[in-house]
Amino acid sequence: MANLIVHGGTPLVGRITPSANKNAVLPILCATLLTQAPVRLLGISDITDVRKIVEIFRMLGSQVTVDHATGVLDVQHQHTQFDPAQHHLPEEMRSSIMLVPPLLARFGVARIENDVQGCTLGVREIDPHVEVMQRFGCTVERRPDALVIRADGGLKANHHWLDYASVTTTENFVLCAALAHGTSTLMNAASEPHVQEFCAFMTLLGAQIEGIGTSKLTVHGVAKLGGGEFRFAEDFHEAVTFMALGAITGGCITVKNSAPEQFPLIDRTFAKFGVQVVHKDGWSHTVVDGPLKVREPFTQNILQKIEAAPWPYLPVDLLPIFVALGVKAQGSAMFWNKVYEGAMGWTSELSKFGAHAFMADPHRIITFGGKPLVAAEVESPYIIRVAIAMLMLAASIPGRSVIKNATPVRRAHPHFAENIRALGAQIEWVEGD
Repeated sequence: MANLIVHGGTPLVGRITPSANKNAVLPILCATLLTQAPVRLLGISDITDVRKIVEIFRMLGSQVTVDHATGVLDVQHQHTQFDPAQHHLPEEMRSSIMLVPPLLARFGVARIENDVQGCTLGVREIDPHVEVMQRFGCTVERRPDALVIRADGGLKANHHWLDYASVTTTENFVLCAALAHGTSTLMNAASEPHVQEFCAFMTLLGAQIEGIGTSKLTVHGVAKLGGGEFRFAEDFHEAVTFMALGAITGGCITVKNSAPEQFPLIDRTFAKFGVQVVHKDGWSHTVVDGPLKVREPFTQNILQKIEAAPWPYLPVDLLPIFVALGVKAQGSAMFWNKVYEGAMGWTSELSKFGAHAFMADPHRIITFGGKPLVAAEVESPYIIRVAIAMLMLAASIPGRSVIKNATPVRRAHPHFAENIRALGAQIEWVEGD
């Protein structure tokens, strides 16, 4: 694990282009396995999970060339082979579960390792994914170290209604349905921007998908998919993070943003802390008039609330970013993660900065902001945006802070330290013990 050393107290100012969204890049990269035609991806992120999937492709015999300097990846799965007894998907990478549907479509067999993991957000079950595959006619064999899934006779179209609007489960349904025999429909589908981007890529390959951006997806199975060239959009998570960094440090960071239509609720959430967001000519930035301050609700005797849930709610991945603003701002606010029960248990680390935050239950915390903050050494859980929230606070506080175990940042944001260093931050990576 690596640590981030931050010398804070400097307003961050400048202009920057966010990288591609990890949550679009990874499913799209997995989806290339559905076709034997050449595919070129432009703007690929140089992150650890991408490198791991590329390693898997090469292990399976696929042809992959990637130039991380230019962000161009070329892949062709013409000579790919898969043997469940020999080829294991990495347990430490949650996105590896999206390789299962393409393997089923191509080879009729796949496996899910017993301990597929991602960020430590709480219990992240694989049952919804297995259920989707069973709905497409697959059989599941439980082994001591993995589940082996078979699609004898191919994948069969079906109609399914998710218990919960899960991003990855929605993407796995589409991956299964694209080459299934017949028409499939999914109710309570996730509709996040990265799901829409993934569906746009699938359409480029020749998949027939209706209802993109809604909670009902209809997929007409086709005989085969083709290739093509696809350019990734900017990551709205990263855009929000950079804008919040500008606001919390008393600076102004302008970010490239080609989809401001996705931001109305995010803009209103910023406004709850006295931060105005301006979108103009494909770029966005924040404006703060004086110190950050929590806006008082009109309803008396209640706290300002920031609620996060599946899109079109405020995305749960962004909640820690606003917690950092809440700690810095004058006033009190409640933050409610309606998805993960293990994502809010880092209030004790905030207290090391001098912050006052109270964990009401596994899903909710309350910040009592505006307290004097001091530089500190804190330890991040294995959650990407929490590590960044701690970095935001450190950057806003004069003095030397250490964010221990900040490695998760590298899973989503390539060259993050270098990017904010160009904006005036004094920050460096140091390998931990």
